Amino acid sequence: MSSAVAYEAPLDDSHEARPTHDLVEAVAGETLRPAEVVRRLDEYIIGQHDAKRSVAIALRNRVRRRMLPDELRNEVLPKNILMIGPTGVGKTEIARRVARLTESPFIKVEATKFTEVGYVGRDVESILRDLLEQTITELHEDRIADVEPRARALADERLLDTLHETNERQRSVRGRREGDADSAETAVESRRRRVRRKRLAARLSAGALEAATVEIEVEEPFQPAFEGFTGTGLEEVGVSLSDFFSQLAPPRKRKKLMTVAEARDVLVDEETDRLIDMDRVYDDAIRLVEDSGVVFIDEVDKICGPASDRGPDVSGEGVQRDLLPILEGSTVHTRYGPVRTDHVLFIAAGAFTAARPSDLIPEFQGRFPIRVELQPLSEDDLVRILTEPGNALTRQYAALLGTERVTLEFTPEGIRELAAQAYRVNEEDENLGARRLFTIMEKVLEDVSFGAEELADSTVVIDAAYVAQRLGDLVGNQDLRRYVL
Repeated sequence: MSSAVAYEAPLDDSHEARPTHDLVEAVAGETLRPAEVVRRLDEYIIGQHDAKRSVAIALRNRVRRRMLPDELRNEVLPKNILMIGPTGVGKTEIARRVARLTESPFIKVEATKFTEVGYVGRDVESILRDLLEQTITELHEDRIADVEPRARALADERLLDTLHETNERQRSVRGRREGDADSAETAVESRRRRVRRKRLAARLSAGALEAATVEIEVEEPFQPAFEGFTGTGLEEVGVSLSDFFSQLAPPRKRKKLMTVAEARDVLVDEETDRLIDMDRVYDDAIRLVEDSGVVFIDEVDKICGPASDRGPDVSGEGVQRDLLPILEGSTVHTRYGPVRTDHVLFIAAGAFTAARPSDLIPEFQGRFPIRVELQPLSEDDLVRILTEPGNALTRQYAALLGTERVTLEFTPEGIRELAAQAYRVNEEDENLGARRLFTIMEKVLEDVSFGAEELADSTVVIDAAYVAQRLGDLVGNQDLRRYVL
């Protein structure tokens, strides 16, 4: 029996900024063995071995494709995956975790958010635009981390120049007021200026001037006089016009008085912008999306309805047909340049309780040659979810209350009772999978969380009796639990 947990803990998202293809090959070439991917997924997701294997193989095939000769490489298309299973069993989590492991651009969208051409709403090409925007942001953050030491050094140098010039100007004014005739620049005075600058640099480096005020010239961002457009096909228009007018208008600068600490932040941002080649960032992001992008389309079962022969209603079949071009490979035009979707990996998912995969139009089905069925969660699965993953809920709550010196101790019987109650509610009401554990845990630990200050330096034992006392009447009342659990 297989299952999965549908919640996540933070992963280490830090990675070294380097040219796009080098990044992909260095990461994927060594760590993307299918067995290694499955092993890493097992650390956070319980069961669902078939789905893990399918995703791992699909990603490994992308690495193999890059090793092929050029004439054959472009002929190998990605094997898109259709995941079938109830909510809360790990469909989204598997895709998101794998994308993080491979440092691939990843975006999750709901199929129901899009409309067919000719109707007001988001068009399907905005999926790739959003993915590219997100990738640019991540690459830009990487480049910032790379150049930050140099940008900070340049900012400190500019601060030192400003402080030194201000001090020398004040000394000159005082000298004239006191009738100092020896105001001409001499070799001795020049040497004294250098000494004063070194002393000022030492104080600045030691942090002794952080509260001092300084006047610096800052650039003000361009503010368009109009808001962006909305509607199908117009999502890029407002931004493009804003970019056009911002290039026509010269940058506005004005002097501002602020502390040295505040000025340093402003100057670091300006120096960072100068050091980063944004055109290179845009090009790298486009290549990364084209070679390694992962798009997770959820709720595809909600667009399985037949086309409407009468009336102006938006049909699910129309959305499917609009998705076909980007699934089979097309060019999406963005404000940063064209993006090809030929080698983007698409993972679709749905519960398919009221519909079946065969209800999708044949062309759409054919674009997802790999189908994986994820299994509902059993009581034993919920027990494992509460104890085994690195981000298990029991560990999270113990750590949270530990910050207030409250020790939470979950006994095996208590964990079993938590899982049994969650499984019972899932079976008798709406099946939310592992997500049901969140509401169960919140209800069980409500009193402890509320009165944590009074329980400081004490141990609270969560055993079967404690769980039954907190949930017994509530779980037994079918009408009430629908609103609480």
